[in-house]
Formats: sequence, C-alpha cells, structure tokens
Amino acid sequence: MKRISYTRRYECFRALLLSLRKEAGLRQTELAARLGYPQSYVSKYESGQRRIDLIELEAICQALGITLLEFVARFNDG
Repeated sequence: MKRISYTRRYECFRALLLSLRKEAGLRQTELAARLGYPQSYVSKYESGQRRIDLIELEAICQALGITLLEFVARFNDG
C-alpha cells in the first residue's frame, strides 16, 4: 500500500484529533465503540494510515462532544 504524503496542515489536523480524544478522556477503543467501528479505525486515522472525510469528521466530533464548527475553529486557531 502506498503511503499518503502529508502536509504540515494535515499533520496539525491529525494532532488535533488526537488531542481532542485525549481531552475527552477517551481511549481509542472507547471512541471507536461510540463510532461503531473497531479500534483500528481510530488508530489508522490518528497515525495517518487512513484519511477521513467530512461526514466521518462530523461523527467523530459528535462522539467527542464537540460540534464540527468548534473543531474547525480550533483547527484554524492552531
């Protein structure tokens, strides 16, 4: 499998997802359960092995207890 090339901006995106999960006090397994996916789903997007689309991001935000708009605001501030 070919590895995705990353920009600094995408690295910040991934770091924010990880940070928000930790702020919520959730393990990957707990977040994955909220999303209805296996733990590997969370692991893969946090490590950059998998990209997520807008619909997935919205579901992740809901599972973390924030809105998509809050996520975007934090991303823009970062």
